[in-house]
Amino acid sequence: MAKQSTRQPKGRKKDSFVREIKSAAAYHIQPKNATQNYLLDSIENNTMTVCVGPAGTGKTYCSGMKAAQLYLKGSYEKIIITRPNVSTGRSLGFFKGSVEEKMTPWLKPILNVLEKGLGAGRFECDMRQGRIEIQPLETIRGNSFENCIIICDESQNLLISEIMAMTTRIGENCKLIMLGDPVQSDVNKDKKNDLQMFVDMCVRNNVPCPVVRFTLDDVVRSDIVKHLLVMFHKEGIN
Repeated sequence: MAKQSTRQPKGRKKDSFVREIKSAAAYHIQPKNATQNYLLDSIENNTMTVCVGPAGTGKTYCSGMKAAQLYLKGSYEKIIITRPNVSTGRSLGFFKGSVEEKMTPWLKPILNVLEKGLGAGRFECDMRQGRIEIQPLETIRGNSFENCIIICDESQNLLISEIMAMTTRIGENCKLIMLGDPVQSDVNKDKKNDLQMFVDMCVRNNVPCPVVRFTLDDVVRSDIVKHLLVMFHKEGIN
């Protein structure tokens, strides 16, 4: 049974705390199509979920909102977010500032979803107190993640060694959500990316890891975005 964590602030009445949770946007997620609904169900019912598909399909939004919802309900103590840092040669050391300051620009999409889902005040408080944590892949080895939800964005740029390092850190009462668009991979352009390799290995070895696949038909961002994505796909531009 999942460990239940109640983070009710001291001095606050229980019913007031419950009302605050139920008023949060993440408590009322409305999927826009069947694939989004499948993604939400998969995150709810599985330890690990891989979600792939083009931009504008709601991968990040649904995953972030579902993570925020489960966190608000007290099922998990922390949300951890990460992603590969391809554009910096996989090193953050050349940039000034803390780990959070270095990675925040790249993680802005998922951070924005969590802020909307939790509410700005709750989000800022939980960031300060480390209940929403930014974790660079460089330092993930040696960790064991328990009572938390891990979201890895831009997973199409992961190397198989990084996927292995991250997936083998899953501990008790932990969920891992991997999001990516294989078409937009910035590594291994001359061959199948390592995220797809991982998915294929999971299928061959009967690993219980659902793969939620969005297509261009699932684009919900705007009509012009859908037209552009279809155009780029037809023209072979990735």
